[in-house]
Amino acid sequence: MNNKKEIEIKYDEILKQYKKSLEKYNVKMPKLYSNGSYTLNALVLIYLYTKIGQIVSKQELTDYLRTMGFDINDVQQARHLAQQSGWYILSGTRGDYECKTLGIKSGEYMLKTIEEPYPSYKNLKRTESLNAGSWEELKKIYNNRCATCGSKEGEPNFLYPASVTTLQQGHKDPSKPLTIDNTIPQCPFCNRASRNYFVFDNKGRVEKIYDPHFILRSEKEVQLIMLQLLIEDNLDEARKIIENFDKEN
Repeated sequence: MNNKKEIEIKYDEILKQYKKSLEKYNVKMPKLYSNGSYTLNALVLIYLYTKIGQIVSKQELTDYLRTMGFDINDVQQARHLAQQSGWYILSGTRGDYECKTLGIKSGEYMLKTIEEPYPSYKNLKRTESLNAGSWEELKKIYNNRCATCGSKEGEPNFLYPASVTTLQQGHKDPSKPLTIDNTIPQCPFCNRASRNYFVFDNKGRVEKIYDPHFILRSEKEVQLIMLQLLIEDNLDEARKIIENFDKEN
């Protein structure tokens, strides 16, 4: 898939389905070109689309991008396309609950469909971002530090000293818009680790779980304890919540 005409045809196919099924969920469609060159996000999406429903390794994506002239070693676009842009791309590394059934291992991906958004994305009431002025003011309130780990912008990250800290706009509550009162500054590592699983307080501490699929990443013993607690506490209410969640996702 390195012929220009073939790439444009596949991109147009994706774009057509995107407008039909995904645009209403604010899924982000990557641009095919930027400054006269292909974008990495578009190429990764197109490649996964050509193998829709099949398992694709990170190494396979890396090799493809290299044939397209990109000198790249660590392809992150597949993960970003799901979590940040809303495409239904399963990740074995992320531990999506369907991966075990489908045999998707760590370092492997699968574009499941382009007719539905990534399950934990479609209910997020997202806005693009805070404006520059509001974002800078918010960072000052936190002394230009990650609300979760405390790493300071422009300085080595506390958890990953080889990386210089940059701050990203993180949701406190993923179910609400990214507004000034629902945003905390987070370094990429803390923002990435949360993956819309949690609701945070103003100090960057986890208040509760947002996405129940997070429980499926726990040890089997923990999952069974959670199940027992739900049954003992309120079986009827648990059933209602599960039914509503399944309908929404």
